[in-house]
Amino acid sequence: MGRKMRRFARVAVICCVCGLCSVMYTFTQIIMSLEPKSRLEGHDKIAKQLKRDASLLVPSIPKVETMEGLEQEQRWLQSRCEKRSLSFWNPYWMLPSGVCGMNCFWESAFRFETNKTDVKRSPDKWIHLAVVACGERFEETVTMLKSSILFNVKPIQFHIFADDELHPKFKNILNSWPFQQKFHYILYPITFPSENAAEWKKLFKPCASQRLFLPLVLKDVDALLYVDTDILFLRPVDDIWSFFKYFNSTQIAAMAPEHEEPRIGWYNRFARHPYYGSTGVNSGVMLMNMTRIRRKYFKNDMTTARLQWGEMLMPLLKKYKFNITWGDQDLLNIVFYHNPESLFVFPCQWNYRPDHCIYGSNCKESEEEGIFILHGNRGVYHDNKQPAFRAVYEAIHNYTFGDDHFHALLYPLKKELRETTHTYCGKLYKIFLKQLKKSIEGIPPNQTQRR
Repeated sequence: MGRKMRRFARVAVICCVCGLCSVMYTFTQIIMSLEPKSRLEGHDKIAKQLKRDASLLVPSIPKVETMEGLEQEQRWLQSRCEKRSLSFWNPYWMLPSGVCGMNCFWESAFRFETNKTDVKRSPDKWIHLAVVACGERFEETVTMLKSSILFNVKPIQFHIFADDELHPKFKNILNSWPFQQKFHYILYPITFPSENAAEWKKLFKPCASQRLFLPLVLKDVDALLYVDTDILFLRPVDDIWSFFKYFNSTQIAAMAPEHEEPRIGWYNRFARHPYYGSTGVNSGVMLMNMTRIRRKYFKNDMTTARLQWGEMLMPLLKKYKFNITWGDQDLLNIVFYHNPESLFVFPCQWNYRPDHCIYGSNCKESEEEGIFILHGNRGVYHDNKQPAFRAVYEAIHNYTFGDDHFHALLYPLKKELRETTHTYCGKLYKIFLKQLKKSIEGIPPNQTQRR
């Protein structure tokens, strides 16, 4: 008898709870129906402002350039509903009715329709490479792009984010190049969240922080190689792209260490913020598994809750903006300090900088195999502080497609490098040539002739 009574009591409690929920729901609906007209008008104003903000993100429609150099106008997808940013700081239950729990910037960022010749038809056959070019970085960017197609096997899809005034210049030069089957490009405007656009754009180098928003802008790209404008490929891009195969299930990105020698490291001596590992990482060459970045919830030191990529960026900048020196690279170091399991680290010869030779050689892998990717940071391509780096840049910059790779590129470079042996990096000039020579020897006979 007592057991039956307890069962009835439980059923009665459940019924009361359900009834209470029904009453609360009905009451809420009545309140919403009586909502003052002024408040609804306020919501309309907010929605209109968000739409205006979204339209300011992309001042012009980018062009999709086919391999034959033909332009196709692309239409924009309209915002699917009124939006307001949803994050830890602006939770769902604080949003007005009729506003989506999305972020205005991410949703309004442009997408493209693609025709049958576009890379999406066979994504596994293309390498996606992104670069951000602002101000006076045009020539440097073009030289980087040239180096990327000198030796590549797979065709490359370039995602070029640039100031609007640079778009015609990029189109003119890229459409004039031969081997159009080896690359395809899309030009994008510089795109930041409108609320903090000026702050993001001025962070470290002009527009460099654009890279932080690539997973949220290039929504249809699964994997990406991001490089700074001052990068030169001395080996096929296919080879660094192959590192994606070695990612484990937790890794979402790959970079090289900032320093090999802690005694000359910057982060371990001067940083006023967390950083990855013992000497930090350098973000000038960065592989990004875009799908995993978009899906991951990141540990952080701003809240006990894990945040997604888009939710985390602005709070991260607000917390550390007075403590960072190297802009977006510092923010990435902070992210991977809290999520070390998510980073794959590749060796130094894949991101070789003056720091690796300025005080003597401290990248052992390059001594054995040569330099694979050269990174001329701190403007060394354009001054006389590191003539060995400048010699490589000028050799590739001055090379004309179709000329003999040995006589027009390798041999003149070797001669110039021998003139730099009065510097520490110049004393190691052979490592600048070792991989380049192998790459040239690997070019199919119909693309080079040794005379």
